[in-house]
Amino acid sequence: MKQLEQYTSATEDFKRLIQGRHHDPFSFLGIHPINAKTWIIRAWMPTATSVRIESGPELEAIGEGLFALLVDEHTKEQIPQHYTLEWSEEDGSIHQIISSYTFAPQIGDVDLYLLGEGRHWHMYDVLGANPCTVDGVEGVLFGVWAPSAERISVVGNFNVWNGKRHPMRCRGNSGVWELFIPGIGKTERYKFEIRNKYTGDCFVKADPCARAMEMRPRTASIVHVSEYVWSDADWMQARRAFDWQHKPVSIYEVHLGSWQVGDSGRFLNYREIAHRLVEYALWMGFTHLNLMPVSEHALDESWGYQVTAYYAPTRRFGDPDDFRYFVDYCHQHNLGVFLDWVPAHFPKDRFALARFDGTALYEHEDPRIGEHREWGTYVFNYGRNEVRNFLIANALYWLSEFHIDGLRVDAVASMLYLDYSRDEGESLTNAYGGNENIEAIEFLRTLNTEIHARYPGAVLMAEESTSWPMVSRPVWMGGLGFSMKWNMGWMNDTLDYFAEDPIHRSYSHSRLTFSQLYAYHENFILPLSHDEVVHQKRSLLDKMPGDRWQKFANLRLLFGYQMLHPGKKLLFMGGEFGQWREWNDKGVLDWHLCEEGDHRGVQILLRELNQLYASNSALYAHDFESCGFEWIDCNDNKQSILSFVRRDTRIQPARQLVCLFNFTPVVRHGYRIGMPRCGTYSEIINSDAAVYGGSNTGNSGAVHTESKFFMGRDCSAVITLPPLAFIILQLEE
Repeated sequence: MKQLEQYTSATEDFKRLIQGRHHDPFSFLGIHPINAKTWIIRAWMPTATSVRIESGPELEAIGEGLFALLVDEHTKEQIPQHYTLEWSEEDGSIHQIISSYTFAPQIGDVDLYLLGEGRHWHMYDVLGANPCTVDGVEGVLFGVWAPSAERISVVGNFNVWNGKRHPMRCRGNSGVWELFIPGIGKTERYKFEIRNKYTGDCFVKADPCARAMEMRPRTASIVHVSEYVWSDADWMQARRAFDWQHKPVSIYEVHLGSWQVGDSGRFLNYREIAHRLVEYALWMGFTHLNLMPVSEHALDESWGYQVTAYYAPTRRFGDPDDFRYFVDYCHQHNLGVFLDWVPAHFPKDRFALARFDGTALYEHEDPRIGEHREWGTYVFNYGRNEVRNFLIANALYWLSEFHIDGLRVDAVASMLYLDYSRDEGESLTNAYGGNENIEAIEFLRTLNTEIHARYPGAVLMAEESTSWPMVSRPVWMGGLGFSMKWNMGWMNDTLDYFAEDPIHRSYSHSRLTFSQLYAYHENFILPLSHDEVVHQKRSLLDKMPGDRWQKFANLRLLFGYQMLHPGKKLLFMGGEFGQWREWNDKGVLDWHLCEEGDHRGVQILLRELNQLYASNSALYAHDFESCGFEWIDCNDNKQSILSFVRRDTRIQPARQLVCLFNFTPVVRHGYRIGMPRCGTYSEIINSDAAVYGGSNTGNSGAVHTESKFFMGRDCSAVITLPPLAFIILQLEE
């Protein structure tokens, strides 16, 4: 016994182990040579009353949960390399486990090097919880980055959440900790217990790279192994050649929790939502869905924008394979899926990323650069290699593991500016004295470069509300590298204009025409998003002035102006049928309104606009090029009338649509307009048609030109413009 104590309880390793401070338990636990002929086996089993090697000798109890045994060369040869420990608990129960402390390090030096460099794009296959087989033994390899930890343990149901049972090994100065635990399978709950080496504080954290999480309010991570078999090979192959610049992109923005619900208000499963949502979106003519964040988040009211588990689809609607089914089902029915992604900030929840190892690890220490006070969140430290790696690998993860077709990157403006939403004196400047966040800029450029290189056809959209130049231009040109940018200027000007009483609109005519001064500086999406129908901003329908009839007419006019204006399209759910109420994430859309004539009319009009948009290349071929648009008359502010041509110049003669808008409730009879070509034009859509809820004023389905020079054109036509409406004319060949 005294000899055992010499190599166990009398050592510094033992003291650090029982104090929960040992950074490398492998150097003490397991089997180690004493000399050429003697070995010692040590087992750390704090809840055990007795421990033995299965079908072998019993270990002696040293105290404080430590058991040990000296063995000679002959006995050692009879013990398997990865031996099984059999132990008894105080209640008499007997348990077995293969010792974790007999395995060599599993995270390779190349992995550690790439993690340190910030370029390990599959880091989630190294860190987190990855089921694997080591030396013929099945188990889970746990890995976590926490350089300021003195000790980290894996805790879970398998060790009754006892932080002394499974301490991890630290991999040198990489800050990475690892432990292979045999016998653990999928669905196991777990967390990391961390002791900070500076303060000695001990706390429990969810896994930053967890692939699944418990249903809130529970916060444990879950070991997950996907068993899903994809069936979208045709879509994925075609996506590689997706020419989104010259193809229709009409996006339906959806909050999965409030689009529809099940019985008694329960959340629908991803699979249930897939069948309902795909059928509806296709019937409406949308080409893509944009899901508000589905990464796990603790607070419903955050709508998913305060992410607590970046690699885990929210458990609210099912497990990760259920979400894979959702995306797969969309693809099988030729519907793309974009996802909101939030790399700008993260919440201060104690169980998640915040002060992960007791220090400002993922965030900046200095609150002048490390906090968003307006949102009550932390800002990522984009200058840290491992943090950039965490985020970029996460973006790639969603495209790789879930076949997502693109990401809408949230709050890009807040990333670009060091003084974003800060008062004077509350921010820092960069090394050159400016307010640009150089580290965030480089992060975004690397993000976009890697995704475009690895996933051709994938789309990256920036929610960026400032005049930052070249957001959607390639990195090699000096741009940020995004595919497209939300046109917040167009959105604000347009909604401000439509909110005005028509009698005053003549004074604000430039709000509609100004967008053409910058429309081709970026690849723009025209968003009418969730942000415009919350926080007492009112719904789109309720923003409109006038009586009930005028409100619906204005809404139809707004949708026509969005669809016919250059740029890809995005509309938030509920707007398509004119919901009266603001969106409420705790409720559900007012689907019963679709049975009412006015609402149904708006819905049918938008459906037909989507169908026209997808079938007529004049409306999408040159969204980002000035050759696809030409004013006929942009100066008739007195009558609040606009007219322009949309065209596809790739077809000769060019495919053209004449688009006319009357933004007042006054019928304009005998309105002469110059026409791009002579002939008879079909009135293919008139938003004042009775089927849409209008007054049925129009041109009896056709307009005939005259050989009368007008507006610099050789022919012109006299047209009736219906009130608060638009008409689309197409030349009959």
